[in-house]
Amino acid sequence: MPLKEFKPTSPGRRFGTSPDFSELTRKKPEKSLIEPKKRRAGRNSNGRITCRHRGGGAKRAYRRIDFKRDKLDIPAKVASIEYDPNRNARIALLNYADGEKRYILCPKGLTVGMTVISGEKVEAEVGNSMPLQNMPPGMAIHNIELQPGRGGALVRGAGTSATVTAKEGKYAFVMLPSSEIRKINLNCRATLGQVGNTEHSALTLGKAGRKRWLGIRPTVRGSAMNPVAHPMGGGEGRRSGGRHPMSPWGQPSKGGKTRKKRKMSNKYIVRRRKAKK
Repeated sequence: MPLKEFKPTSPGRRFGTSPDFSELTRKKPEKSLIEPKKRRAGRNSNGRITCRHRGGGAKRAYRRIDFKRDKLDIPAKVASIEYDPNRNARIALLNYADGEKRYILCPKGLTVGMTVISGEKVEAEVGNSMPLQNMPPGMAIHNIELQPGRGGALVRGAGTSATVTAKEGKYAFVMLPSSEIRKINLNCRATLGQVGNTEHSALTLGKAGRKRWLGIRPTVRGSAMNPVAHPMGGGEGRRSGGRHPMSPWGQPSKGGKTRKKRKMSNKYIVRRRKAKK
């Protein structure tokens, strides 16, 4: 998907880039697969803000995505490639042979008219889903389950892919996009191929308004505040805070380890993402 540049008619246009959406084949989503999405503005179920600097943005409807791929041994034809405002990847509408319709994440190379299938032993082609125990080593995969039957949880972002490096006992050793190597149960399912929209990381918004359209509000640096408002505030001149980077509540915000030492899933991590190679 190539990026589109604009004539520098304004400062925002000068540096902003936009996807050309040439891969999309349908503008309106399938009505039977959408549902309303309430805007939370960073608030949890108690109404308290747990994620700051969120709010506003364009209205969105949620598209129900089939992350489980549990419709086994029934071929499905790709009817359209569509835009999803809730994720950076594209989605593909599948028409199954029995008449059901479902959305899946669109992998790179999947086009309208192709046939995909999910099963125990299917061909190793882009868009097909199978358990890791039947997955050929070395191929790019995405939408990986962490628990069998619970649905894909890993590697769902645009342009990402993982690789099965080895199999031992009842686990597969999977190298994730962060270079972390993790043991995953062989009964967990995954989809072949790399997630599409690979040039999303090269996108440049160009102006503050496009960030507001995404529902992200402005952020003020702590070092620009007064001492009463932030631990890093105050100082003579343009000081950088005068202390280790802190959150507004006094917690270290950079460099500190945030993963629990006794987390149960630690035993499944063979190599951490920050380990020296």
